[in-house]
Amino acid sequence: MKRVTGIGGIFFKSADPQALSAWYRDHLGLDTADWGGAIFPWGGEGSPAGMTLWSPFKQDTTYMAPSTASFMINFRVADLEALLAALREEGCNVVGDPQVSEQGKFGWVLDPEGNKIELWEPPAGQ
Repeated sequence: MKRVTGIGGIFFKSADPQALSAWYRDHLGLDTADWGGAIFPWGGEGSPAGMTLWSPFKQDTTYMAPSTASFMINFRVADLEALLAALREEGCNVVGDPQVSEQGKFGWVLDPEGNKIELWEPPAGQ
């Protein structure tokens, strides 16, 4: 079974996400969107191969809970349900139930140090 196929995103806590996004835009040239993050298309603009997101979150976000880390990595996966089943069978700490949205399917697991890892199966064609 294919497991991780790439990095879907890097998310981290920030005291002031808007100001931090502006700094990255102004000083490093990130094309930050209205929602505060940036999208890096694989293979360049307009490429259907996929993308990686960069996004600061508010310091008090609970999105990364139960982890107390200030970051979360999102990995692209080929088959979320099969991977979550394998992780459970291997004794990994799978967190919560998978979620489905227009952005795809999402699941979470804690690594041995308590860092929350987001697993993302993009919609077909992405």
